[in-house]
Amino acid sequence: MQILKGLYQVGGDLMGLTWDGEDAAFCDGNTYVFDQPEGLLLIDCGCGDTWPQIEANMQYWGLDPTRIHTCILTHAHLDHAGAAHILKDWGVHLIAHTETADAVADGDERCCGYLYHKAFTPVKVDQNVSDGDTLDVLGLSIGVMHLPGHSMGCTAYLLDYEGKRIVFSGDVIGTLGYGDFGWDGSIDFNKEVYTQSLLRFAKIDTDIMLPGHGMCYFHQPRRRVEDALNQALIQWR
Repeated sequence: MQILKGLYQVGGDLMGLTWDGEDAAFCDGNTYVFDQPEGLLLIDCGCGDTWPQIEANMQYWGLDPTRIHTCILTHAHLDHAGAAHILKDWGVHLIAHTETADAVADGDERCCGYLYHKAFTPVKVDQNVSDGDTLDVLGLSIGVMHLPGHSMGCTAYLLDYEGKRIVFSGDVIGTLGYGDFGWDGSIDFNKEVYTQSLLRFAKIDTDIMLPGHGMCYFHQPRRRVEDALNQALIQWR
């Protein structure tokens, strides 16, 4: 589906865009794509098994999968990064925070294959990033904000696009109606670190928040982050 001009969501089973064996589930994270003159930029890439569905969704919107130039990973969990090895074989440039890059290279429990009863196929990221970096990808200037807790590699990516301040938040924020936080079964989940990340994130104003699962937020996303922070302080102290 089209979010803004040149920006699409092409994967995500909670939204019904892809399907991995369960209805309205959390087995396949949201995949977003920017259509730029120089090529396509993906944010996350799904669990891997749904990649043919993502390709079909792209083609419906006139997006040629062979034009994928870069994929940025928000974190290492299989539902978000499971297809990274497919993209690597295609020659796509993979970008991730250093912690996420280490996890996907090992393909270990930090990738949470056990949650989905699948094995994570290890993949080497081409470019590691750190908190505070600014990426220049296909003419887009993208800020890097490391927000660990759900996993220690969780990273949000921010940019100005079509007159809007957009953040791709991965699983830092849970889907409204199904908890306030990302899933807490990750082997590197950390409540104290997560709370500090929410405290930092709650100070950031954006116009649109595009999460790792479920619906997009088009109205004062900061309020949603503040709600999550409030619940973290109530539940975790």
